[in-house]
This record gives sequence, C-alpha cells and structure tokens, in this order.
Amino acid sequence: MDKGVKKVRKSIDQRKKMRGATSEKSTKQILPSSFPQEEEKHGYFPVFTDDNGPAKLGSERITRFAVKGILSTMLFLSAAFLMQSDSELLSTPKKWTTSTLTEEFPFASVNQWYQKTFGEPMALSSSQSSDAQEALALPVNGTVSETFQANGKGIKLAPGEKTDVSSLQRGVVTFAGNDHETGKTVIVQHADNSETVYGNLSSIDVHLYQFIDRGQKLGIFSPNTDNKNVYFAIEKNNSYVDPVQVIQVDDAE
Repeated sequence: MDKGVKKVRKSIDQRKKMRGATSEKSTKQILPSSFPQEEEKHGYFPVFTDDNGPAKLGSERITRFAVKGILSTMLFLSAAFLMQSDSELLSTPKKWTTSTLTEEFPFASVNQWYQKTFGEPMALSSSQSSDAQEALALPVNGTVSETFQANGKGIKLAPGEKTDVSSLQRGVVTFAGNDHETGKTVIVQHADNSETVYGNLSSIDVHLYQFIDRGQKLGIFSPNTDNKNVYFAIEKNNSYVDPVQVIQVDDAE
C-alpha cells in the first residue's frame, strides 16, 4: 500500500516539474526582449536591438540624418564663400544667389502657370471666368480720407462703420501680422508680380501663404476713436502705384 502511494506521489511531482519547465519556456518566448521606447510611444519607428548591436533600421536612420547634416553644412559654407568672394568668375552665381535669398518667391505667378498648364478643379473654373469680367473694386466701401500724394505709398479709406476687408484680386498671402506703421496688415501677391497692402485692420482672417480669390474676406475693420481709416496700397516693380489711377473711387469731400 505504501509503495503504491509513493509511486503516485512521485508521478505527481514529475508532472509538476514538467509543467513548470514548459510554462517557463513559453513565458520566455512571449515576453519581449525590451520594453517600448519613448520614441515608439509617440509614434516613431521603434529601434530593436539584438545580441550583436542595433538593428538595421536604426543604422539607416542615423545615416540619413548624418548625410542631411553634411549636405546642409556644405551648402551653407558654399554660400558663405560665394558671398565673400570678389572673383569675377563667380560674379554671375553671386548675383543669382543674392536675388534668390532676397527676392520673394513668385507664388501667385507659379500658381497661375500651374493652373493654365495642368488645369484646376471645376469648382474654381466658374469663379475665374467671372473674375476676368468684373471690374476692380476697393477693399472696403468708403471715401478717400487721405490721397496717394500725401504719403506717396497708398491711400486711406474711411468706411464709417464696421465692414469686411476684401482682396482686390486673386493671389497668395505673403504677410499676415502686425506692421510697425500700419498695425494689423495683410499683403497679397498677385500673378502680375504686383502686391496689394491692407493695413489698420481690426482682425485678420487669413494666414501666411494662403491662396485667395478676388473679393475674398481678408479681415474686419471696426472704426474707433484711434483708428478710422483702412490703409490700402498697390506696389509693382518695386514702386507704389496710385490706387485711384487703377480703381474708380470717390474722393473725400
């Protein structure tokens, strides 16, 4: 009887040992080699490692960053050398570099060329055809309280009440913010390389590099005791144009 009990106990012990070894083995296979990294938590590709070192993915990423850093440094040093050089052989590329770094990119012209070459959505085609037929209109309805001859840059318009400020023509917003002379200001670049300036606004409703249509709302003007006029200017070929000569307006009495 005792021998039978001993055999049963021995068999049970052997089974427990076998189960413990199996569960330990499976646990080792399921558990990851490392916990998630911070980059993986925030959506970046995880970098896994093995016994021989970092995985190939991490090495490729480091290599790409290193190449970009080297190319950026070479470009910066080349531009600096070009600007400091007085050699006649480098005069042409020096002029090109200077104009590229100082002149504003013609967003509106490129956009117009793209639309003529590749077309545009049907929703915009009807508005464009009507734009060509409509006469130019002032950004706000009001009288001219200060003429172009007074400052040589632009005119001031007095709406007399709260009103929307609209774009003269289709274009691209190249500035939307505070100017030290005209306060809250929006500058729009047009396809004919001209720019229109809308200053003294109460609020701005567009953002930088936004494509806008003719007559689209740029902001709001609310007259008050300190500001009763909207500033409006047209600049083309680095010189200002009298808006009265371009648009039919009513002078102040």
